[in-house]
Amino acid sequence: MALDFLILYEHIVREYDSLMLLKAELERRGRTVEIRQLLDRKKLKYFTWKKPQVLVASCMYDNEGINSHVYNNVGVCQKVVNLHWEQMLSDTQEEEPWFNFNGNAKKCLHTCWGESTRQRLIAHGVPEKNAVVTGAVMMDFLRPQFDGFFKNKADLCAEFGLDPNKKLMLYISSFGYASMDEKEVKELSDMAGTDFTAFAATNRRSMATTLEWFDRYLESHPEVELVYRRHPSEWNCPELLALAEKRSNFHIIFEYSVKQWIVAADVIGIWMSTAIAEVYFAGKSCLVLRPSPIEHEFDPVIYKDAAYITDYDAFETAADSPAAPFPIEKEIIEGYFDASEIPAYIRMADLLEQVLENTPRDLPFSEGYTPHFNWLKYFALVGVHMMHAVRFDPKKLKKLVPGFADFAGRIYGYIAKAYVPKKQQREWYERVRRFLPAGRD
Repeated sequence: MALDFLILYEHIVREYDSLMLLKAELERRGRTVEIRQLLDRKKLKYFTWKKPQVLVASCMYDNEGINSHVYNNVGVCQKVVNLHWEQMLSDTQEEEPWFNFNGNAKKCLHTCWGESTRQRLIAHGVPEKNAVVTGAVMMDFLRPQFDGFFKNKADLCAEFGLDPNKKLMLYISSFGYASMDEKEVKELSDMAGTDFTAFAATNRRSMATTLEWFDRYLESHPEVELVYRRHPSEWNCPELLALAEKRSNFHIIFEYSVKQWIVAADVIGIWMSTAIAEVYFAGKSCLVLRPSPIEHEFDPVIYKDAAYITDYDAFETAADSPAAPFPIEKEIIEGYFDASEIPAYIRMADLLEQVLENTPRDLPFSEGYTPHFNWLKYFALVGVHMMHAVRFDPKKLKKLVPGFADFAGRIYGYIAKAYVPKKQQREWYERVRRFLPAGRD
């Protein structure tokens, strides 16, 4: 029996809550839905008897994206919907061809969180019929409908040994380049075709100053618990560990989504993370800490003309004061994140059903794109998944076969980070489903 929707994801923290919500809503309507990770093993059933009528991808930039996300997972499928998880860009990135789609990717249907992104895509050649504003599903969890989905401050503090009676300050870090050495920065620059040298220096300088501010502030404010939500690339940062060792009220915590911590926090600080939109939809304000200017070509355009804090005294005053006005104008935020009264998951499910029930709006598998099956990747995934099943990291073979160990090790790392056991999948689904109306429409 054919499957209605196959949804592919890349990153758990970024996508999984939203995809479980979409799955639950579509299944409530009587549709069949499965969720798989992009690097899961390719299975014959998705090419044959369980071939999905609609393929829902996490991104879709060019013909290679069609090949990787669609053809190599399900074969030819003319109904392709792009969830488009990377919509918050810098002004420079907004003009780059890559982020505005190339080739037959423009013939897929692209969802947009707000009208600003839709207009950008249309201006760069995406047909109007293929760019649709749905709102951002991840923001739905901040609606009153989902009260109780996140842990409250007392329960969250108890879980991590924090004092719930103290002021809970959250810092959302984006210092992804601060821990890279010059060699790593050069390799990344060469690979991306963009020089990250100056931006990496800005990362290091801004991080160092910000941690100095936190050190001073926590020394004179023992009534504050500061949770530092590190960037994934900061997993091995001596400066963070040193401050945590020095200040008992400084905590490096990566568990749970950033929305969970936003909901619980009393004061929120941020550098350049696009999670500032989640702060807005949670009905809270935040402090944009900018001890050094950020190069405009890397700064998300949503931060243009924001109210920044650039010195310690201003930071201390703002952190000790009642909530200040939101640092970004409402019109800018809501231009990129549509604030309709109708939840985004409802609008997205409506759109997916329209795609399912009607003829394709456009044909991505047509002139301009030639499918090719990646047999090397197919067999590599089979082998690495077998290694993951027995918890054998191929990097252990580095001395014997260094080339294979590096290649397989990278795939193994991605698979391990994105793996969700079946029991956890069921629990995740039930946790989301209980916030939806009973029965089907």
